[in-house]
Amino acid sequence: MRYLILVSAVLMQFCLGATYSWSVYVQPLKGLTGLSQGPVQIPFTVFYFVFPLTMMVAGGFLPKIGPRISAMAGGVLFGGGWLLAGLGSHSFVLTILGIGGLAGIGAGMAYIVPIAVCIRWFPQSKGLVTGIAVAGFGGGAAMVSQVGGVLINSLGYTPFQTFFVFGILFFCLVVLSGSVMHFPEAKIPNIPVLRLKPVQVISHENFYILYLAMFMGLAAGFAVNANLKELFHGNGNAAEIGITAVSLFALANAAGRIIWGGLFDRMQSSTAILANLLCQAAILASAPLLTGSAPGFLAFALVTGFNYGGVLVIYVSSASRSWGSNHISQVYGWLFTANIPASLSPILAGFVFDTYHNFTPALAGLAVLLVITALVIRRKTAVINDTATPVR
Repeated sequence: MRYLILVSAVLMQFCLGATYSWSVYVQPLKGLTGLSQGPVQIPFTVFYFVFPLTMMVAGGFLPKIGPRISAMAGGVLFGGGWLLAGLGSHSFVLTILGIGGLAGIGAGMAYIVPIAVCIRWFPQSKGLVTGIAVAGFGGGAAMVSQVGGVLINSLGYTPFQTFFVFGILFFCLVVLSGSVMHFPEAKIPNIPVLRLKPVQVISHENFYILYLAMFMGLAAGFAVNANLKELFHGNGNAAEIGITAVSLFALANAAGRIIWGGLFDRMQSSTAILANLLCQAAILASAPLLTGSAPGFLAFALVTGFNYGGVLVIYVSSASRSWGSNHISQVYGWLFTANIPASLSPILAGFVFDTYHNFTPALAGLAVLLVITALVIRRKTAVINDTATPVR
């Protein structure tokens, strides 16, 4: 049963990660709507505002309503959001409300379910199983970006028609996968798990250090992911190279979640966080040298995607070590709200591009901030590695 749940978790996340393919639609949407680089990123940004905000609430109520109901309701809303986005040809506001709002709520309700369920079914391999469970969130975007590219560039679909097709698919797959989600039976029944008060989570030093580091890792990943196709400034078929880069980013994102998760199980939390931050800083600082040629640009997409994948497994696993598996849905719900401020980075990077006609200032600034955050982590090693954070 637990392996069926794990496979269903990957399939569910495969659909929920579709927004990572957003940069595939940016150029066609700019042509259809007349919007510039910054405003066309609004659906992506709204999604990563609504998604974590919903997850913060849903994580607290997950033990009450159960994982099956939460996942299936999330699937209905997520698929429905993409269907609504398909009506964006009438007004781009519908795309913002669909992918940004409705799909964001659906993802928030469904995303935490595979993590909370799989950690309980595989308690001895929290990092690895979390990485596998959420690998689909990154890997799914590779398939979605390729299919989306074919529909738009080869079959003549508009982005809005493409959203509608995906909406039907996501609706069916997420609801079906969610229907098998359930917690294992407790070995010691009838012992209630006390719900933490928000102040017990957000006032602890460990929490806001993890929050800062996760915010920076997310901001760097979002800025690259949402603008990836426009980062290339070399010779060749820019559209084809861009779609390939989006797919590589997504595949590396998925692989990074599994590999970083496996590594996490073998090292201290602070070591994993420090390595992830510095690796991402190094590749962003190298962007001007890499993005001028197709091989360098694809390597850039691969490495940034791999490092970004680590962000989505390292911090949930660190929180699980500190607060315990029984509280992870609630604690990670709060920690995941780091996505909200981080979601502004694609728009800000887009405005930098509109002003300077390249992304170098934005990426260089992010690299500096990542290094500064790494220094903070280095100074707070003992706090991050504390495995007695209240309440266990």
